[in-house]
Amino acid sequence: MGLDAKGLTAAYGRVEVVHGVDLAVGDGEIVAMLGRNGAGKSSTLLAMAGLGPRSTGRVELDGTELTGPAHRRARRGIGIVLEGRSVFPGLSVRRNIELGGADVDEVLGMFPELQARLGNRAGSLSGGEQQMLSLGRAICRGPRVLLLDEIDFGLAPVVSRRLFAQLRDVARNRGIGILLVEQHLHFAAEVADRALVMDQGHIRLELPATQLLARHDEVEHIYLGAALA
Repeated sequence: MGLDAKGLTAAYGRVEVVHGVDLAVGDGEIVAMLGRNGAGKSSTLLAMAGLGPRSTGRVELDGTELTGPAHRRARRGIGIVLEGRSVFPGLSVRRNIELGGADVDEVLGMFPELQARLGNRAGSLSGGEQQMLSLGRAICRGPRVLLLDEIDFGLAPVVSRRLFAQLRDVARNRGIGILLVEQHLHFAAEVADRALVMDQGHIRLELPATQLLARHDEVEHIYLGAALA
């Protein structure tokens, strides 16, 4: 079944930034959420995870409503990796994995690049290695759905493709649904099954990800802030 949001809103104080969004992420499906800065993408993820903004509407996992704070939703199977490097910089890579409730060998099987760095402080890793650590830890906790906020921000394209290849693998082989906030159309077209384009807190366009590049002008029109008629 998967994750569903129905009539989702998000607000900071009296300012509503997400307006009645409906979206779904099926088992083993990758859905990319695109849009310019301030479009409401990250706020949508935070609201679904039970973090940050005040929200209304309904969020369901496998047909059962998710309520309460983030830790309760995490126990139900919602994993989230936020923009930036979600590591404990002063602790070793091994301790980061263990504290995250993941199996060290399983994470290393996913990202063998971390093997030689297990004893190093996580803060000494490169940006790509830190994101491998964050992503591997989140996946190996066994979520039903992963919410990912620009996990390739500031990374070299070769590192981004390494992360996205792993996402395709876990979606296909573990059946994890993934909602991915992404800025780059070409990466979204490569990794996702469907794409949503947001502007001003609304989903303005939904399409198969394979059509993103062919409909570049239409997507760019939304990026520039002009809603489609």
